[in-house]
Amino acid sequence: MLRTHTCGELSLADLDKNVTISGWITQKRELGPILFLVISDRYGITQAVIDKAELVETAKRFSLEDVVTLTGKVIDRKENRTDKYSTGNIEIETSTIKLLSSSKPMPYDHKKDASDTVKLKYRYLDIRKSEIRNNLIARAKVAGMIRSYLEAKDFLDIETPVLNKSTPEGARDFLVPSRISKGSFYALPQSPQIFKQLLMVSGMDRYYQIVKCFRDEDLRADRQPEFTQVDVEMSFVEESDIMNMTEDMLKGILAQFTKSDVSAPFPKISYYEAMERFGTDAPDMRYGLELVALDDIFASSGFKAFESAANDPKKAVKGIVLEGKAEEFSRNKIKKLEKEAQGNGAKGLAFAKKIDGVVETPLSKFFSEDEMTKLGELIPEKAVMFIVADSRSVVLTALGNLRKKLAAEYDLFDRNTFCPVWVTDFPAFELDEDSGKWNAVHHPFTDFDLEKAETSGSLEMIDSRAYDIVLNGHEVGGGSIRIHDIEKQRKVFKLLGIGDEEAKEKFGFLLEALEFGAPPHGGIALGLDRLIMVLLGTDAIRDVIAFPKTTSGTCLMSQAPSGVREIQLEELGLKLLEKEIDD
Repeated sequence: MLRTHTCGELSLADLDKNVTISGWITQKRELGPILFLVISDRYGITQAVIDKAELVETAKRFSLEDVVTLTGKVIDRKENRTDKYSTGNIEIETSTIKLLSSSKPMPYDHKKDASDTVKLKYRYLDIRKSEIRNNLIARAKVAGMIRSYLEAKDFLDIETPVLNKSTPEGARDFLVPSRISKGSFYALPQSPQIFKQLLMVSGMDRYYQIVKCFRDEDLRADRQPEFTQVDVEMSFVEESDIMNMTEDMLKGILAQFTKSDVSAPFPKISYYEAMERFGTDAPDMRYGLELVALDDIFASSGFKAFESAANDPKKAVKGIVLEGKAEEFSRNKIKKLEKEAQGNGAKGLAFAKKIDGVVETPLSKFFSEDEMTKLGELIPEKAVMFIVADSRSVVLTALGNLRKKLAAEYDLFDRNTFCPVWVTDFPAFELDEDSGKWNAVHHPFTDFDLEKAETSGSLEMIDSRAYDIVLNGHEVGGGSIRIHDIEKQRKVFKLLGIGDEEAKEKFGFLLEALEFGAPPHGGIALGLDRLIMVLLGTDAIRDVIAFPKTTSGTCLMSQAPSGVREIQLEELGLKLLEKEIDD
C-alpha cells in the first residue's frame, strides 16, 4: 500500500507501529546529520525524521512539494511534543522513502499575499495550500447532512435534464447549439422548475436534487454563472409544510456545523415590511439600525427637496441612526458616504448629529424649529442620522446599502451568530416601465389570489404565495406554492399578455401535464454555494467553489470561455459575425 495512515491520524496510541504515509513535502529541515521532513495531505501533517546516512543523501535531493511515500516506526517526540497540530506528539523514524512525483518551484509563496489572479490561475495549488481546502471539506459535509436529512424524510433524489428547451425564467439562458438539428438550441437549466412540477404530476410526491444550474447574468461577490441548488418539491402541501421542513433541516445543519442553537419557528416578515424597515428584501437581523420614516416631519417643510418627496406617494424621506459615533463623522467622511449613496442613485445624503443635547446639521437654516425639535427626538445623544429624500426605490436602496456598510465597519453584529428570517408575501407581478407589460416577479407558475387580481382591475399590490429564507443578510433560498389548476394557469397567462400560442410554445408540455390531474404542490430551492458561504463567514462565494469563475465569467485556470475550431462551427451550422472595427 502507498499508505496505511493519513498524515492527520497518528498519535501516541500508535507508538512502535510500522506505518506508511504519503503526501507532499511541506517543510524540510536539516539538523546536523539528521533530516526532518514534514509531510502533508488533506487530513493534516506528520513529521518524519531521517537519520540513516544513505536515506539522508537520497531525501536531500527532494524538493518542497515533491510527492513521496515513506515507511517507518512511530516514535514519541518527548520533549519536542507540540499541540499545534493533531500529530504533534509523534514522528516517524523513517526506514524507507520513495519519490512518487517531483514538483516545479511553486509559482507563488502561499505564506505571503498573492494576487487573486495568480491564485485563480493555479487554483489546484491554492486548494492544496490554503483555507479553500477546508471550505470544500465543509461543503461536502453539509451536502451530506442535507442528503441524509431529506432521504430520512422519504425524499427521492431524481435527476432532471441538463439539455432543455429555453423558457423565460428571469435571466438569460446559456445556449447550446445542436449539431443534429442545425439552427436549433438547447438551453442549460436556470433551475429544474418545470421538471420538478412534472414529477409532482407523475406522483413522485417528495423530490430533491443537489443540482447544477446556470444563469447568464452580471456577477458579484455572491453570484456565479454556474451554481448549485438544493432543489426540493412536495405534493399536498401548503407554505407552512415547506417552511417547517426547511427550518428543521437548517436548524440541524446549524447545530451540527456551527454549534449554534437556533430556535424555531423562524420569524416571518412581509416583503413590504422588510423593504421599509431595512431597505432590502434580504435583511440581516443580527442588528437593528432600521430605517426611520421622516415624511410626517417634512410634509410641510420649507426645504422643498424634502417637502416634495414627503408628499409624493412614489417618493419618501427616510433616515437611519447610528448611535454613539457622532463625533467620528467629519465632513470628509460623510462626503465619502454621500458618493456611495449617489452611486446608488441618490441625489445626496443629508445628516444631523446630536452632541451635548444640541442637533447640528448643515440644513438647519432650512428647517423650522418644530422640525429640528422632532429630529432631535429621534436622535439619541452622540448619535448621527443619515437622511435620503428621493424616489422610494432609491431611498430604500441607498439607505439599505449604507446600513450594511455601517454595521460592518462598526462591528454591530456577532459574526458567530446566525439569525434566519422568512420573507413572505412578495408581489406577484411587476410592471415593466419600458414595455408597459406586467411580468411575474418569480415565475408565472407561482400561486396568488386570482380573484383579487381580477376584481381589482390592476395587478399592482397582489401578493404571491412566494417566500425566501434569509440568513445573515443573504437570501439562501426561495420558493413558492405553484399553480396546479390548468384554468387558473391559463388566466395568469392572459393577465400577463401571453396568448395561447405563445404559452403553448414556451410551456406546452407543462400545460398539457396540468390537464391530467396535478396535485397541489410547492417547493423551495436553497443555494448551496451561498449557504456554505454564510456558514463559513466568508464574503466571496468563490471561496466555497472548487473551480470558480471571475466576475467577468472567465476561468483563469482553464482559459474558458475560448474560441473553437472552424470545423466545429461548420458541424453546428454556425458562422461567427465579423467584429466591427471602430476607426
